[in-house]
Amino acid sequence: MIILDYKDRRPIYEQVTEKLKELMLLGVLKENEPLPSVRSLAMDLSINPNTIQRAYTELERKGYIYTVKGKGSFVAENGEMKENRRKEVLVQVSEIIDEAIRLGISDREIKNMVEIQYNAAKKDAGGEEA
Repeated sequence: MIILDYKDRRPIYEQVTEKLKELMLLGVLKENEPLPSVRSLAMDLSINPNTIQRAYTELERKGYIYTVKGKGSFVAENGEMKENRRKEVLVQVSEIIDEAIRLGISDREIKNMVEIQYNAAKKDAGGEEA
């Protein structure tokens, strides 16, 4: 389910957080499905339970999961998850455009690259070109 990359510069909890978010957004982990307990996931990944707890806390803070006292953590509704992720991606796109402008990349170059990338990604995803 989750494979950690010890060569990755990101902290382990961030890797766990990202992998769980990906599994939720892809529908592998479904709405209201229980997540593994902190202890069991920590044992499966051979890492400290505090690392898993930190990842779960981060996911809950961002609205990807919710916790029921005495029952564990569960996957939140996908609609809210997807909307949160959509907002995160739009912020990243905005930051990249700001940086491109600061570096002197023209609006024409930015628009061309966005169009090329969008069409390629859409084609890869099995959609039609826009």
